[in-house]
Amino acid sequence: MAKAFASQGDMAEKDISFTEIGDGLYAFTAQGDPNSGVIIGDESVMIVEAQATPRLARKVIECVRTVTDKPISHLVLTHYHAVRVLGASAFMAPQVIMSENARAQVVERGQEDWDSEFARFPRLFQGHEEIPGLTWPTTTFNGRMSVYLGQRRIDIMQVGRAHTAGDSVIYVPDQNVMFTGDIVEYKSACYCGDGHFHDWPGTVENIRAWDLDAIAPGRGDALVGRDMVNAALDSTTDFVRSTYRPAAKVALAGGSLKDAWDAVRAECDPKFSDYAIYEHCLPFNVARAYDEARDIDTPRIWTAERDKEMWDALQG
Repeated sequence: MAKAFASQGDMAEKDISFTEIGDGLYAFTAQGDPNSGVIIGDESVMIVEAQATPRLARKVIECVRTVTDKPISHLVLTHYHAVRVLGASAFMAPQVIMSENARAQVVERGQEDWDSEFARFPRLFQGHEEIPGLTWPTTTFNGRMSVYLGQRRIDIMQVGRAHTAGDSVIYVPDQNVMFTGDIVEYKSACYCGDGHFHDWPGTVENIRAWDLDAIAPGRGDALVGRDMVNAALDSTTDFVRSTYRPAAKVALAGGSLKDAWDAVRAECDPKFSDYAIYEHCLPFNVARAYDEARDIDTPRIWTAERDKEMWDALQG
């Protein structure tokens, strides 16, 4: 019996957690669904990641209102993926911030990504009728910028390619806490379909160099304490390398994509099969690893049609 496409079979509601990870800093998590972050400043609030729809974004806002009545002034989007950005309108933030690279990816592939993810994640896109269109930043940056919420400084930085070419992290110096987006995951599969395998481990090490006290990862539980932070950094790197190396060995020997799929499953299933969205991510990850091993540096654009063709070829 063929597996349900991507996450089409995952329709059960997830339990939400809202965890304080520093003074005035919170991680909104939901059992492997996309996370959001909350940074409370002197007079206003910054949100990290907008969720897939305004309906889901309002769940974040409900949590915010349990801890502060300050207005939401800033929304930071760590990358361009639809499940991260299309709920933006609900926050009504005057400032929406992305890296210049991430904005360019919205231009290049934003609509295709929306169409693709809509088919992959039907539960996350319930209420999609409210989405007003693609999400565009009001402010972009290259490399690094700082935002001041009163006396609280927030550094928004690019520390290397990983999950996408436009990834950003958000660092709060007064608490030594970072919001990493999907560069770091915890007991959730890394989605590598638009990723850069060669760069990803080095990017993780760039994050490790901050010697952080806590991380809000892209998916999975909040990481509080250096032991948990380092365990997640280690497992993220292990996931990426365990996916890439078998696929690359097959690709460089002239093997087929299906051969690469078999090799990656043999390596990754024993270690990661219980991770959230593992079966969803695996075909996309193998396809991207196979491409990168053949020197395709820029990930090919996923479309709803390409998704299904690839899935059927590997899972059929």
